[in-house]
Amino acid sequence: MSDISDSEAHQSSSPPPPRQGAAQSGAQSTPQAAQQAGAQPGQQQAPQSPPPHYPSFSPPPLETPWAQTWKLLAARFKAMSDKAGRRIMQRTLKIGISARIFHPETGAKGLRGKTLQYLEESIAQWVMSRDVLVFMIPTVNTNGLVHPSNIRLRDYAKHLDGLVLQGGADVSPQSYAEAATRPEWNGDRVRDMYELELLHEFIEAGKPVLGICRGCQLINVAFGGTLYQDIATDVPTAIAHVNDLYDSNYHELSFPAGSTLASLVNTQSAVVNSIHHQAVKDLGRDLSVEAVSGNDNIVEAIRYRKAPFVMGLQWHPEFHRAGGPELLDCMPILDSFLRTARETRF
Repeated sequence: MSDISDSEAHQSSSPPPPRQGAAQSGAQSTPQAAQQAGAQPGQQQAPQSPPPHYPSFSPPPLETPWAQTWKLLAARFKAMSDKAGRRIMQRTLKIGISARIFHPETGAKGLRGKTLQYLEESIAQWVMSRDVLVFMIPTVNTNGLVHPSNIRLRDYAKHLDGLVLQGGADVSPQSYAEAATRPEWNGDRVRDMYELELLHEFIEAGKPVLGICRGCQLINVAFGGTLYQDIATDVPTAIAHVNDLYDSNYHELSFPAGSTLASLVNTQSAVVNSIHHQAVKDLGRDLSVEAVSGNDNIVEAIRYRKAPFVMGLQWHPEFHRAGGPELLDCMPILDSFLRTARETRF
């Protein structure tokens, strides 16, 4: 093999010529081809970005028959609950008013010899003016021999939406651990016990309470407060809070700083009637003074701070509209009482 020429050896060591298809493919990798494709000579062509990712859609898993049934029942229950709630909110309010008590007169015949419980017309009509139902709440006697009953005052607090304590006889000094300084100021201890229980039952049930005149004094006594047995005797500098003019006896009213009643009636001074010879003396626990007489600082309104609405007014709002436009408009007070009754009726 040593006799092969150098030219023949050179030819035999050269690589074979590329095929036509391979030559065309390799031509695109030349610098000229790269320049035609937009790349500069000597630079590598940037890799193309991958196409955006689109998540594949998969149908939700099929609900089991039990899950479908449960959803249907839940929807129906919610619809029924909403409907019942609307009916409750639209139901006419039922407001209870405590009874005045006429005790039998010794030796009297007919009605005067019987215990009578009654409702003063003006207070009932004032409350009913907002299209609510009014019920007089009688005393209860579970130990009665003639007609015994298991009904309690608690049952009235459960089924009624609010309580109004109407005015009437004096609160007995015995109810705040004092003795009457005069026989005519003994008050009505029987009614005190009945209304004190009634008041506490409505507060326990979370229902609103509005006390009028005597009712204001009773709220104070219920929380450990005391009363002036007679304003003229105990506070000689006070103005006359009762006289022969009855519900036409007026005086000015002022509101202490922070009074919620002032914001409710939207005023800082007013004129109210005055038909009382007793008044709040020592304030009961958790009570705040909401208004005072502008002339002598006698307490005219109180509020129990630990309930949505438990308020006492010393004057008679049910007589105000008939008294003339100069008297305080007390309808916002009634509206607030009734609004609370709607909110707490559940």
